[in-house]
Amino acid sequence: MAELKTVARPYARAAFEVAREQGHVTEWADMLSILAAVTVDPKLKVALGNPAFSAEEKANALADVCAEVTTEQGKAFLLALAEKKRLTLIPAISVLFQQFKLNFEKAVDVEFTSAFELSAEQAQALAAALAKRLDRTINLTNETDASLLGGVVIRTGDLIIDGSVRGKLAKLSEAINS
Repeated sequence: MAELKTVARPYARAAFEVAREQGHVTEWADMLSILAAVTVDPKLKVALGNPAFSAEEKANALADVCAEVTTEQGKAFLLALAEKKRLTLIPAISVLFQQFKLNFEKAVDVEFTSAFELSAEQAQALAAALAKRLDRTINLTNETDASLLGGVVIRTGDLIIDGSVRGKLAKLSEAINS
């Protein structure tokens, strides 16, 4: 997976820079998201991998399938990917593009898991505290997991804050066993 992201990153960065310069970041994000969803279809995967079709035919076919969201520059981007045999990278490019978009917007996706359902006020207070700590707008996704026993686990990108009882018990067990 790391290799896939490494190869996809320059394409995602180039697409993001073009979108940012034109002020169409959201449109590009939507387009790439839809293209990513389409390219994982097994039948389309076979067609995109078929050497009987030229790069231009593959790019045009993909653009036609997503004609409602594909712009002229999007078509050019697809053609560039097709010429380099990189159409299979579109899902990874879309994920990286979303990360660039969130960073540009000073926003972050936060997955919050708690042992019990939080009230709207508690979730809002948590989002406000995280926004202050991370200096970002928080897009909060809240889940419950009774196996945590109590407390919370917060995940955002590479940062994991484990304040759960289960996590604390695991740390205690590790300390006792070492």
